[in-house]
Parts: sequence; structure tokens; C-alpha cells
Amino acid sequence: MVDCVQPTAGDTITDPSVGTGGFLLAAHAHILKQAELGPLTPEQREHIQQGGIRVTTTNKQLIFLQHIASLLEIHGRVAVVLPDNVLFEGGAGESNRRRLLQRFDLHTMLRLPTGIFYAGGVNANVLFFERKPARTSGESWTKKMWVYDFRTGQRFTLKQSPLTRAHLDDFVECYKPGEDREKRVETERFKAFTLEELLARDKVNLDITWMRDPGLDDVDSLAPPEVIAAEIVEDLQAALAEFAAIAESLGAAEKPEALPE
Repeated sequence: MVDCVQPTAGDTITDPSVGTGGFLLAAHAHILKQAELGPLTPEQREHIQQGGIRVTTTNKQLIFLQHIASLLEIHGRVAVVLPDNVLFEGGAGESNRRRLLQRFDLHTMLRLPTGIFYAGGVNANVLFFERKPARTSGESWTKKMWVYDFRTGQRFTLKQSPLTRAHLDDFVECYKPGEDREKRVETERFKAFTLEELLARDKVNLDITWMRDPGLDDVDSLAPPEVIAAEIVEDLQAALAEFAAIAESLGAAEKPEALPE
């Protein structure tokens, strides 16, 4: 995510769902690495140390997305992990997607394998978008959304087969960080969808897939039983840990404040 968004010493960086601070640390390391190519000014160094990182917290997936969008300055850049239901839920979900396509440039989506960010078989995606100035004409900023399917035919677990940065090299290469997105080229896993195609989908459903998992056609391609069993154990352990954390938070949580109108 950091390699694609390419934060700079002049940016204000926020991770609204900060846990271990991994994204913030990666962004900080990226900026310092870029500084090796050219020294930072005293103002930039002070910005990084004092005002470059903002940390807040929230939950509720749709509110979370709205919260991130509200934090952005004009031309601000976002890479955010969200579960599949944000892509296809009706009602407020559809309204949020339409607003995102109109007021922001939702240019890229990375579909992640199962179990990478959420336990219990919940699928996640990384959405990349930018805030743009308001348009009096009402014309949408998003013209084309690129989708990279890193889910179909991919299997990763925490211990048996962990995901590494090298597995994402092809996505970053397709993304072409810092380059004109018109230079992007479609591949088997990387496809572009126009705004017209997106709006024509029922409820502006962005849960887009076109690849077929080879494991569904070829039983011989399935993992050995012991590997499948180990993956099930990992998923169950992760789910139990998540439920334990939820139970603990519910026991300690205070009555939530009403959301602003």
C-alpha cells in the first residue's frame, strides 16, 4: 500500500484504524528512504516529527469509509482495507459507493485472498482513491476503476503458507506508482472498468470478479488434506481470538455516543 501511494515528507499521514502502527511505520520508513535521494528541509523534518502523522479510531465499516473521506484534503491519497460487504451492500452502502465514484477518483482496487486481514473467511480488499475539488457540473471524477484479482487461485495461511511482500510484486508493477495511469496495461488478473460499466451494475455493486478458481475444476489441484486441516485450525484459532477480543471490548466499552447528523 505504501509503495503504491508513495507518501512524501509534505503529506499528513493518518491511519484511522491504527493497531500496531505498522502502516504508519512503513510510511515513515518510506519517507526516510526517499530522503536518501535528496535531503529534507528543516521544515519537512519538523513536519514528519510533529505534524505528519495523525491517529484516530473508529469502527463500523461504512462510517469508517466516510470518516476517512472526510479527513482528506484536496488531492489527498488513500489506500484502505475494507471487507467485501462494503462493495455490495444496498441502502447506505450503495449511496456511499455512488458518492465515492462521483466526488473522488476511485482508480484502483486490490482483491485480497481470504483470511489476510479478517478471520472467519471474511474477504478483504484494498481501495485506492484520491479526493478531488468539487465540480459544479456534477460530473463524476472516477472515469475508470482498475481491479487486480489477487484472490482467485491464491491460498495463504499465517503459518503454513504466509503472504510475503514478494507476492505483491506483480500488483505493484501493474499499478505503476508515480506514473500516468493511462500507461497501465490489462493482464489476466488486472482489468479496467469504466464508470458507465460500474454504474450499470445492480446497486453499483463493486464486488467484481471474472476469473475462475482452477481448484473448482481440477480436484487434483486441491491442497493435501493435512494442509487443509492445518488451515482450518488456523482459521478457527484466529476466529476465537477475534471473538475473545470483541467480548473483552464489549465488557469494557462505555455507552457509544450518538452519531452526528
